[in-house]
Amino acid sequence: MKCSVFDSCSVETVNICRHCFFLSYFFLTFVAPFNLCTEQSIQKSLLKKIKVKMKVIKLRFKTAFALALALTVAMSCSSKKDVAGQTAETKNVKVQLSAVGFYNLENLFDTIDNENNDAEYLPNGANKWGSMKYNAKLKNMSYVISQMAIDNTPAGIALLGVSEIENRGVLEDLVKQPALKDRSLQIVHYDSPDRRGVDVGLLYNPRLFTVSNSKSYRLYTDDPNFLTRDQLMVSGYLQGEKVHVIVNHWPSRSGGEERSRSKRNAAAGLTRSIVDSLYKADPKARIIVMGDLNDDPFNESCATILGAKKVKEEVKPGDLYNVFWKTLEKGMGTLSYNDQWNLFDQIIISHELANGSKDQLHFWKSEIFYRNFLIQQEGRYKGTPLRTHSGGVWLNGYSDHLPTLIYLVKPIK
Repeated sequence: MKCSVFDSCSVETVNICRHCFFLSYFFLTFVAPFNLCTEQSIQKSLLKKIKVKMKVIKLRFKTAFALALALTVAMSCSSKKDVAGQTAETKNVKVQLSAVGFYNLENLFDTIDNENNDAEYLPNGANKWGSMKYNAKLKNMSYVISQMAIDNTPAGIALLGVSEIENRGVLEDLVKQPALKDRSLQIVHYDSPDRRGVDVGLLYNPRLFTVSNSKSYRLYTDDPNFLTRDQLMVSGYLQGEKVHVIVNHWPSRSGGEERSRSKRNAAAGLTRSIVDSLYKADPKARIIVMGDLNDDPFNESCATILGAKKVKEEVKPGDLYNVFWKTLEKGMGTLSYNDQWNLFDQIIISHELANGSKDQLHFWKSEIFYRNFLIQQEGRYKGTPLRTHSGGVWLNGYSDHLPTLIYLVKPIK
């Protein structure tokens, strides 16, 4: 179809070519108002045709311009929102970001028959745990860790608390995996008396965190035969500021939540005593409590005994803030049981990180590290974490828990 304004125009177009558009626009805007044209210069019918066309074109132009303007504003707002999110509460001041996380590695056992209760995870054990399965487990877990936090910081995780590890050796094998080898992750670990033979530990990037000291705390109860995981406390420097990390794996709900509750309450009491000792030495201590607590944020152990609060604004000096309480209320969790999500894998921070000076290291945001590859895509347990075994069947998965993360920021001066 040819341009429909000037008969002499031979441009192929749907309605009007851009040359005739600008010529018509020039005529109507600058020439016609001053009556400088005559019938000899342009026919009346052509003038009428141009005016009709220009009304349509102007309407379309205004519509297109309005849409373009709206899109520009929307993109601008989105961009500003992203920038504000990246800088958290620093109002677009450049910041350095550090990622701190926790991950229950779900029975990371080697294939060696040790003195602990590891019969289930031996080559001739119930799970037929040989080199092939062990190496696959190492590969899978190292990949998850390598992906954590890289959406926000290319350096990845600075500190990662872990649980359900058999010994230091499995962590040494883990950090040597190709996915993690270049990071030269270091290990803090102590053997625990747990009856299953599993411990907690801390992995850290030495380029991002420097350890100053560490200590293992044992839980004693009225039952001398009760043995569980020790609690690990590691102090060091993150972005030049002193930080204390307490890694936990509180007693399980074996035998039922109510029947086993006192054991987790006792574990919470031990954690609180560690926190109080740190606060006594430094009222502005930057403390991070993390772990598989086998309780939700609202349970007595977390909310009352440990005293981790839900509302950030209510956290006073000496208090703790549970960054994942509201996350659970939104229906999100880290493990699923009987078609219900729980959020046992928590990270809890001190007042100074939650509400302290924004010129120093402080909390930005939290995240459950939920990725499709970590989730079972079919079958009875579709939509739940893709674990290593299920019903005695090896799934070559990851863990029955999802990792959790917090991000801490500090302005760059």
